[in-house]
Amino acid sequence: MINEIYHKPVLIREVIAALDPQPGKNFLDVTFGGGGHTRALLAGNPECHVTSLDWDTKAIDMNAPAIQEEFGDRFRMLWGNFSTLYKIAKKEKLGLFDGILADFGTSQFQIHQRPGFSFMQDTPLDMRMSPAHQAITAEHILANFSEKDLADIFFKYGEERASRAIAKTIVAERLKKPITTTRHLVEIIERLFPVHAYKAQRGIHPATKVFQALRITVNDELNNITSFLSAALHALKPGGKLACISFHSLEDRIVKQFFQEHSDKLEILTPKPLVAQDDEKAMNSSSRSAKLRVAAFRA
Repeated sequence: MINEIYHKPVLIREVIAALDPQPGKNFLDVTFGGGGHTRALLAGNPECHVTSLDWDTKAIDMNAPAIQEEFGDRFRMLWGNFSTLYKIAKKEKLGLFDGILADFGTSQFQIHQRPGFSFMQDTPLDMRMSPAHQAITAEHILANFSEKDLADIFFKYGEERASRAIAKTIVAERLKKPITTTRHLVEIIERLFPVHAYKAQRGIHPATKVFQALRITVNDELNNITSFLSAALHALKPGGKLACISFHSLEDRIVKQFFQEHSDKLEILTPKPLVAQDDEKAMNSSSRSAKLRVAAFRA
């Protein structure tokens, strides 16, 4: 059973159609999360195998045992960050795969249970997806980065047009009182941009893009994606498929450009990204921003 409290998987139909599980095929899911995509692949054919990877130990502890019990030795769970796929593959002697899947979305469990992720809850400004892999927190960034560096982060990783004004206000505020909680950070931003007016103009809470930018910076998300994509090329069989699900333009742009830049090795199977159908959007709001790009490794 898929643990939807942890993460409701998106674009399952499209993923299964793209990767096409068949007898004897081996797949790698580098973002196990709630196990939804892994389970769908295993259920797609009774003779295929899936190796899954996640750097969140809670995700593994909560969701892997049930899948292991149901599918037995057709399923293998590993702990690690997909950015280090090359090292993991070498250490674990994984061999080559018929298909590799990456879902770059942040799980609902992490948003609501990990400290710092949600501006709707008052928690410490941590934002680390895996404390074992990261030392720097969002609190550290807000306390120590210069006004220019903060503005650059908000603009580059959050695409926040008011990045300079927000950075200036944060630096002025931290001289009065350390910024240690999500509520404090939200209050700073709301002083600049009244919520109702901002939502009416841009359709989101004024803190949305700042939180996104800090989360990406803390977890080094975009560099991790780039490292993963490079390693994935060396982990595919000839004809093997690489499927990537992105949730915002920064992630999608990296995948799109990588596929284009490696067109000598990859056949792009999705000239335009696949998106959720209306019935999925109605049942799962997270799917509305999801985009799936797929490429095949040339023989």
